[in-house]
Amino acid sequence: MAATLRVILGVDNSSKLVLPSGIPGSVDILKEEIQRQFGSTEDFRLQYRDVEFDNEYMNLTTTGDIKDKSTIKVIYTQNSEPSTVPTTAPTAVSRETLPQFNAPSLPDTDILSSSDSSSSCSSLRVRKWPLNFPIPTFSFDVDFQLHRAQQEYENNGTLLDPSPKLKSDILDMLASEIAKYKVYPSSGDIDDVAKALIQKYPFLKENGSVTGCEGWKVSLKYKMANYRTTLRNIGCPEVAINTLQHKREREESPRRNNVKKPRKAEVNFLPQYPAGETNKSLEEERQALLIEVKKTNNDQIIKIKMDKTFAHRRREVIEEMPFIAEFKSRWPALFKVPEINAEFTRITTVPLLSTFMRSLDQYSNQLMKILRKKGGETARQITAALSAISQSSRIEVKRECILKAVIIYLNENPENLIKEYMDCNVMEADELERMDLGVYKIIHEGAQPDDSLEDVGIIIERCTVLQDLHDVASGCALLFGLIYCLNLSYPKPLRYTFEFFQKVLMGLEDKKLSNKIQVLKNKLCQKETQ
Repeated sequence: MAATLRVILGVDNSSKLVLPSGIPGSVDILKEEIQRQFGSTEDFRLQYRDVEFDNEYMNLTTTGDIKDKSTIKVIYTQNSEPSTVPTTAPTAVSRETLPQFNAPSLPDTDILSSSDSSSSCSSLRVRKWPLNFPIPTFSFDVDFQLHRAQQEYENNGTLLDPSPKLKSDILDMLASEIAKYKVYPSSGDIDDVAKALIQKYPFLKENGSVTGCEGWKVSLKYKMANYRTTLRNIGCPEVAINTLQHKREREESPRRNNVKKPRKAEVNFLPQYPAGETNKSLEEERQALLIEVKKTNNDQIIKIKMDKTFAHRRREVIEEMPFIAEFKSRWPALFKVPEINAEFTRITTVPLLSTFMRSLDQYSNQLMKILRKKGGETARQITAALSAISQSSRIEVKRECILKAVIIYLNENPENLIKEYMDCNVMEADELERMDLGVYKIIHEGAQPDDSLEDVGIIIERCTVLQDLHDVASGCALLFGLIYCLNLSYPKPLRYTFEFFQKVLMGLEDKKLSNKIQVLKNKLCQKETQ
């Protein structure tokens, strides 16, 4: 059931926190939601009003102490409040480090927040597109004119008709701020910025416009195109890769892909090299990494070197589009669970396994109700897919069954993603070697539904990239992560399945997602609010 909390962010500054899924089960998850919705820039703890002590504020150690409409207070641990705080609405603001996402039962790694690697990640974006776009602080002369227009609007209700110079200065600052998140904003992103602008400066609304900002949207679109030209001229990798020279090179490649810009919520698509590093120096780091991978108990050094070579690895993936087997031989460290998690976090700023599993568990009950409402042959297949839940108490079995049922619900074949084999069947082993992409599960002879006697692995381009996993849900999550890490497209037979992973389980927004996934997402939200 949905819940709403009043969050005190500072002196004379409080906002409403909407929790569609109700009060979270832990304080850590509640803090993550506050950081996500309000864009907190510093570490903090929470306090709540305790009725047993005359509503005095006490430290919040368990979410059982709060309920719907409760008031909580953010206490910053660095002796000062953030330099930028929301005024009329919560907005995401700049932050130097990512929030920590703790999941003790899952081996998730957020390498961007590692103190050992902060210097090498200085060129990476660490923010997703915000829920409420933060309008930047303008230069003194622009701010002076806006302040004077604000007074005129409050006194007489007069809208401002900005001069070409003033409008250009405003657009320049907005374009610079947009580029901190992405250099190829979608139409929906441009719409977010224009609405945020007139919300903060209502006197900039346009007469005769339905939304009051249609003209600003058109101007922003053209300004971003001009801004990309500026970035291209100074060598910004994300934009320079789409120059005519690079396009001609790709046309000569048998595996060409003329679209070279971030998709699927990628925050760091093609970052620049860390300061002081070159292609030669990072190639030497890659070769040193090959030696470190062969050593035991060497995870920390591998993490640092993988973080340092991230930009080098992305350029190889994006520009050269190597075959998977070749790429695995050059970057074997990437094809390990901790580094898949870390690479996915570098690209999207979102932890992979913990987010995937938490969302799947959160939506499981609602999904079961929606799935069982299907009729006809689809209902029979869904019932068969869910039957193993009643035969096993393992959470891994429940997750696997729900994923298979969702794939059926989306009119796709779960066997296109999840292949099951018996370890004694030689013919099936031959079929496994011909598998293009998917998760395979080898069931050992004599295994029962409640046993864990199975091996799970991942195959891409007939190359086994990961094995010795212990459950199918983790395999699906890691395959989804590898699609981002290797810049692969969603396979057409599983398009809706991976869109479900993207939007519903990972919360990675994309304005071009199919209506089918949006409808399912809406159904889940309706169930949560009932």
